[in-house]
Amino acid sequence: MTAIYVSVLGAAAVRRGDEDVRLSPLTTRLLLRLVAAEGEAVASGDLYADLWGEPARGRITRAHRTEVQKRVLELRRALEPGIAPGTGTILRTEHLLTRRGQESAYRLTLGAERLDALEFADLFHRAAHTGMAKAIVLLARALELWRGRPLGEVADTEFAQPLIRRLTGMYEAACAELIRAHTDWDRPELALPVAERLAAQRPHDDAVLELVQGLWARLRERHGAELLRHEFSSVRAVLVVKRGDLFSETDASLVAGFGDTFDTATEDDLVISRDSVQGQLLHRVFGGDRALLDRELRRGLRTVEPSGRESVQDKPRGKRLRYPVGTVVPVPLAEPGRRVFAVAYSRQGLDLVARSTPEDLRYSLDRLWESVARHGLLRPVAIPLVGAGLARVTAMEGHEVIGMIAETFLRACRDRPVASELRIVIRPEDLRRIQLPEVARLVDGLDANGPAAHGYETGER
Repeated sequence: MTAIYVSVLGAAAVRRGDEDVRLSPLTTRLLLRLVAAEGEAVASGDLYADLWGEPARGRITRAHRTEVQKRVLELRRALEPGIAPGTGTILRTEHLLTRRGQESAYRLTLGAERLDALEFADLFHRAAHTGMAKAIVLLARALELWRGRPLGEVADTEFAQPLIRRLTGMYEAACAELIRAHTDWDRPELALPVAERLAAQRPHDDAVLELVQGLWARLRERHGAELLRHEFSSVRAVLVVKRGDLFSETDASLVAGFGDTFDTATEDDLVISRDSVQGQLLHRVFGGDRALLDRELRRGLRTVEPSGRESVQDKPRGKRLRYPVGTVVPVPLAEPGRRVFAVAYSRQGLDLVARSTPEDLRYSLDRLWESVARHGLLRPVAIPLVGAGLARVTAMEGHEVIGMIAETFLRACRDRPVASELRIVIRPEDLRRIQLPEVARLVDGLDANGPAAHGYETGER
């Protein structure tokens, strides 16, 4: 026989294989009355009184039996189609001696594999006899079965109250235990949705409300510097937008934007500003040892064909050898596996002003992710808001730059693994120029519709 599954945790439903079975409202109430009996037989007279709301005084009449039998027949056809009357195993006919005399009675025999209320109770009780890790799995599966108030269509009847109270008690206990387990595991982000479900069940419970507020505050404290966190559904990667200091991301590889000459001189802030990312890289990561940084850059550029050379007359200060925009040099750091990815996304003018365009930036980002995928060991990677400083990208707002960084990263991750986490680190002084709601909208749209939906250029040259 095709598998039958009955749901009563919320609106009642019968599913036969892949097919939803429609029941009339009165037959649905009959089903729930038999579920509420918890495996006990219910006499015809009691069924009539409970479903029609009219007491059957004395012996049950033929009219009473006919009405009950019509509903029983409809329910049997739904649960066991094609089975001859009296031979079914799910809805059985018995005979009981009642105060009205001997009469027909009906017993529903559904196990945990066929009735969500029993499956829910089974998962709940099994969770009490196992370790925390397995209990979390079992309780989460139990709560997935809960779709609303149990036996909802008959929730106002007296016969349903004992089972509703017991199921509701188990539900609240399951929520409380799952919240405790996630909290002990230091995962408030998993505990909060469960607490919110419990608060919806008990809207006037101040203790539950305080629990929700406490978990929310704990999450905000943990992610205080984070402005946005998004787990891309299509790839195994996380995007984080946060305010802070790029060079405090000590567990991640870093991205530093350069001009096409890869200048590093910060004396008097004439060629490179000491406050720029390149300047801070030199002084905070390489201890001001410009010769060491230049040596690492030269080593990485040995296989790159220069795109030109300036004369001393045209460019008396700084380096004169130019490399193509989009050139990336992975510079190893002292910590094993960490690198600085030096990417040329702008052109250093003869007036020592760096300039870039959206096309330059996009092309450079595409080349950057190729290098990160090859050399980054799938570590987290932190990138500043490139183009927000002295080398401004023309015709782009801050949120558009963030969108382009996220879009190119997501596109690269769809081709091959790039990094477990991308962090876009924004300096506090740059925040006022960022439209954060627009950033969230752009990122959500990327995940839902894919990179092509945003009209970005492909970056091919």
